[in-house]
Amino acid sequence: MDTTDIEKKSLEAHVELCAERYRLLETKLEMLDEKMEGLASAIDAIKTAVQKMADKRNDQLISWGIGIGAVMLSIIGYLIATFVVK
Repeated sequence: MDTTDIEKKSLEAHVELCAERYRLLETKLEMLDEKMEGLASAIDAIKTAVQKMADKRNDQLISWGIGIGAVMLSIIGYLIATFVVK
């Protein structure tokens, strides 16, 4: 006999089966909620790591720019001192 046949004949059986179904659904929803919280924290950690890498890269590019600018100014100063001052 199928569970739906039993439920049709007995209200108590229907109520018990529905209670079990809802209990299982609640358990699954709680497990899903826990997994979603874990994913959210993992995404936050990845976001933080990417932001730190971007900040580090920006600092690196600024340092390179300052270094190249300093070298260019030194070369210009040398050329002026060598060819214009004489």
